[in-house]
Amino acid sequence: MKNYERVNTVPQADIKNKKAYLVGGGIGSLASAAFLIRDGHMPAKNIHILEESNVFGGSMDGAGNAEEGYIARGGRELESRMECLYDLFGFIPSLTSPDRTVLDEFRELNIAEPIKSHCRLVENKGQKADFSTLGLELEDIISLNKLVLAHDDEIGAATCEQWFKPHFFETNFWYFWRSMFAFENWHSVLEVKRYMVRFMHLIGGMNQLDGILHTEYNQYDSLILPLITWLKKQGVVMELGVQVIDMDIKITEDEKTVERIYIKRKGHEEVIETTENDLVFVTNGSMTENSTLGDTHTPALLNRNQKERGCWSLWENIAKQSPDFGHPEVFAGDIDKTKWLSFTVTITDNTSVFDHLLDLTGDEPGMGGVVTIKDSSWLMSWVTPKQPHFINQPENVQVMWAYGLFPDKVGDFVNKKMSDCTGAELFTELLYHMGLGDKVDEILPSCKVIPCMMPYITSQFMPRKKGDRPEVIPNGCTNLAFLGQFAEIPNDCVFTVEYSVRSAIMAVYGLLKLDKEVPPVYEGQYDVRVLLNAVKTMLGNREISIDRMIGKLLFNTGIIK
Repeated sequence: MKNYERVNTVPQADIKNKKAYLVGGGIGSLASAAFLIRDGHMPAKNIHILEESNVFGGSMDGAGNAEEGYIARGGRELESRMECLYDLFGFIPSLTSPDRTVLDEFRELNIAEPIKSHCRLVENKGQKADFSTLGLELEDIISLNKLVLAHDDEIGAATCEQWFKPHFFETNFWYFWRSMFAFENWHSVLEVKRYMVRFMHLIGGMNQLDGILHTEYNQYDSLILPLITWLKKQGVVMELGVQVIDMDIKITEDEKTVERIYIKRKGHEEVIETTENDLVFVTNGSMTENSTLGDTHTPALLNRNQKERGCWSLWENIAKQSPDFGHPEVFAGDIDKTKWLSFTVTITDNTSVFDHLLDLTGDEPGMGGVVTIKDSSWLMSWVTPKQPHFINQPENVQVMWAYGLFPDKVGDFVNKKMSDCTGAELFTELLYHMGLGDKVDEILPSCKVIPCMMPYITSQFMPRKKGDRPEVIPNGCTNLAFLGQFAEIPNDCVFTVEYSVRSAIMAVYGLLKLDKEVPPVYEGQYDVRVLLNAVKTMLGNREISIDRMIGKLLFNTGIIK
């Protein structure tokens, strides 16, 4: 957004009489409430956030304590071109310094403690693997180039394994890619294209995570908590334990209008009557719906319940009323292709693991990012975040996080499927691959390990076609908008916080018809410097002429034969 577009909006004449109902308490709804207040000038008391669970924040979670163990199901990677995200946190006050913003403190942290990994890959029980290049051959580069240049309709519902040759999946590029974004071979190659285009400016630093940013604490404490604190202070009505079951949507030839919302509050069914003057925002689908937790001695059991799955069930009910509302079964119809397992480790009065990892990687906690184990049957990766990772974390406690993409495979040290393992068994397998297999009996007594099985964690990457995700404001909708990872936003990437916040701005500005531009998606692919740096990196950082770079980039694309 140019500074010329950074205008203060004019309140609508009837804004004080409007009400807004936001279904789901994740970042999409929270951001929508914030923009309704700042740009829509809606009275905060007229904004109602309805969340089924007992905590706000959705997938951006963080909970627990030192005695029972901490838990964070995952974390979103951040970078400097997330314009909607930083627009939001540029006006949310810091919890520690109310005269400063969350963005102020976030930027200062990353200037003082930038991520630059010195160990992205390990193998052979704790040995560094070569991560100096992406390991791409010319055939792989040509396939990537064709993908970037292909039209979305041409790609359609093709999968990664249908687009790329087998060698591609053995390259460092793919190890880096899938450990950062959790892609599987059977996922949508169209989403790979979007990532390639959207984050082309980061490809040059991909092997060291150069350009990736981090928060002071877990993302709940660092981002969600300041946001909900501000919203509550403004007077937003925020309700927990309220399940939205269905909606009546009046559909005519030209318009679609939500007329009532069916909810269940404290076990009792109720109806919220709405008018075309009110606004309804729905988070349709969730990557962490029906997640289950285990503990140090108990596995996290997979929840396959197809009838009771929160926002997925709501989306199914809404989608029955019009094809414009998308097709949830495309994303949530095959749990075995969308699930994986993560686990959070809480270590008390024992620094041996972190000491070992500092020697192995050369990276202080929080400054190295994700490390992937190339020869892990579970394809595990781990992160040692900045400590403390939780606001209430004692000094004698350290917290780390890990996950595996292949939960149905048997371990290399622990002879069980990952999905059947207790927290202790999961950490045992990880210690083996870190080179600490002989120290397991010394380390485990000081640890609490909480596994989390997530049936839909990569559902947003499932192969899809146009129309499977509804538009943020579907055709003809007068008072309904969709938020989050399963709404269609041209050119941006799912599995990012930015995507959800962008959907919030689009929904608020669109439904209120505000005279203000949504911050555009960064388009580094049109910067020749970004293009040439990306090509140079893919070619192994060889010093070659610009003419040869462009020739390699365009070879066999129809532009150059």
